[in-house]
Amino acid sequence: MIIPEPVRALSPLSDYTDHYTLSTGVRATPEQWARAMFGDVPNAAERLIWSGCLRLRLSREPSPETVAGWRIAEQGPDWIRMEAASWFLTANIVVRAVEGQVAAATYLRYERRLGKVVWTLLSPVHRALVPRILRMGVAARQRVDGGRAAGYA
Repeated sequence: MIIPEPVRALSPLSDYTDHYTLSTGVRATPEQWARAMFGDVPNAAERLIWSGCLRLRLSREPSPETVAGWRIAEQGPDWIRMEAASWFLTANIVVRAVEGQVAAATYLRYERRLGKVVWTLLSPVHRALVPRILRMGVAARQRVDGGRAAGYA
């Protein structure tokens, strides 16, 4: 998967990287997109994958400093980077909203060999879920704003 350089530059992690985009007529800030996609606290499925399988340490309480339990590490006018870590990997999710598109990128650094083993097993599920999460985020923003979604890019 080719990651555009402006997206690549938004995280220092590089052992695994992916990037998905969805064209949309809905306008929202990157943080609004992130909350539309993931919510304020992890749901049961997210907790199972993120905390159960990946052992990521996530906040369980809603907070302006977190999205779905992930700490907001940094943000710019058209992007937000969230981070979480376990003893065997560090993860970033970057949500970017630019030029009629919303995008989600995942970045990992394996802290231990187990990180690569676990991610190799989970990555097919991840790659199947991310496009769905983007569509769900657009649908959630449509309900709030009355906007329209287009298609994948």
